[in-house]
Amino acid sequence: MKKVGIVLINYHDYAQKFLIPCRDALRSQDYPKELVNIYLIDNASSEDSCNFLKNTYSEAMVLPRIDGNYCAASNLGFKQADRDGCEYLVALNMDTEVQPGWLEKLVEALEKNPDAAIAQSLIYLAPKTEAEKLTPRLNTAGNVINFLFFGFTSFYGQSFLRSGISKDSYPEISYPSGCSFIIRREVFEEIGGYNEDYYMYHDDLSLGLKAHLLGWKIILAPLSTVFHKYQFGRNKRNFYYLERNRHLVYRAFYSRRARMVLFPAFWLMDFGLLLFSIPGGWFEVKWKLYRELASKNFAKQIQRERDNFLKVAKVKQKIIAKNFSGQVQFAEIDNFVLKYLVNPAFNAYWKIVKKII
Repeated sequence: MKKVGIVLINYHDYAQKFLIPCRDALRSQDYPKELVNIYLIDNASSEDSCNFLKNTYSEAMVLPRIDGNYCAASNLGFKQADRDGCEYLVALNMDTEVQPGWLEKLVEALEKNPDAAIAQSLIYLAPKTEAEKLTPRLNTAGNVINFLFFGFTSFYGQSFLRSGISKDSYPEISYPSGCSFIIRREVFEEIGGYNEDYYMYHDDLSLGLKAHLLGWKIILAPLSTVFHKYQFGRNKRNFYYLERNRHLVYRAFYSRRARMVLFPAFWLMDFGLLLFSIPGGWFEVKWKLYRELASKNFAKQIQRERDNFLKVAKVKQKIIAKNFSGQVQFAEIDNFVLKYLVNPAFNAYWKIVKKII
C-alpha cells in the first residue's frame, strides 16, 4: 500500500468550527495509520490558532503561514508530504466528515486506473435532518468547465440515483473539486504545484487543466464519499477572486486567435455580470477588477500562467477545449434569463465556435 499525505488548511477560526468532527472521521479510517501523514496548514496563523491545532490534533504536523494565500498553503502541505515520502497527496476541506472507506477507495481509484492522475471523492451536502441522512443530496460528482471558464459542480442538490453514475465505475470528469481529491506525487511535481498567483478560487480548475494537458485522465471515485458542510455565499472578496481568476485562466489558456473568436460571448457575459454586480453590491469590486486587469502586474501573471500551460502541453489545447460545456450553470441560482435565453444561445454558439478554434 502507498504512503499518503493529507493536507487540511485552517483560516482564522475555521478549526474551532470544523476540526474536531473532521479529525474524528479521519481517525476512524481503516487505512494503515503508519502510512498516513496529516498536515495542518495554519493559514493566517496566530499563536492561539497554532496552539489549538497542536492540542486538538496531536498526531498531525502543524505548519504555520501568515498571509492567507490558499494556494501557497496547499503547496506548503503537499511539498512537505513529498519530502516525507508520500506517494499520493490528498487535499481535504476541513468542513467535511469523511465516510468509512473514504481514503481506501480514493487510493484504490488511482491503483485501478494507471492512466488517471487525479481522483475526486463523491461529495455530498452534509445532511441536516434524519431524513436527509437516508437520501443525501450531492454537492458535486465532479466539476465542469464552461468555455468562458466558469467552473461548476455537477448534479448539485440531486440524489446520487438521479446522476446515473454506477458505483462500480470511474467516470472521467473535467476537473476535481478542491474539497476532496487525491493526486499522484509525480504529477503534482510535473505540474509545478498550485499557481500561487490565483491566491484562492480556480486553483483546482487550473490544476485539472494542466493534468489534462499532460495527457492524464481525471476521474470520480464514487465509493469514496464525503459529507461537506457547504454554504453558498458570495461576499465581495469571493466575487473578486472568482472573477479575477476567471479572466486569468481565460487569457492564459486560449490563444489570441481563440480569444478573438470568443470575444463577443466573453464580453457579453462580462457586461451581464457588471449589471448583476449593481444589485448584488459588487459594482465597486467589479470596477476595481477592471483596473487590475489593465495593470502590468496582471499581464505578468497571465504570461506566467501561459508559460505554465505551454510547459506541460503534451496534448493540444483545442482537444481539451472540445470537452468544455456551453452552459453557464450556477447551481444555486435558478434564473429565467440564464436558463431559457443565455444558455440556449451559448450552447449553440459554442457548438459552432469550438470547431473553429
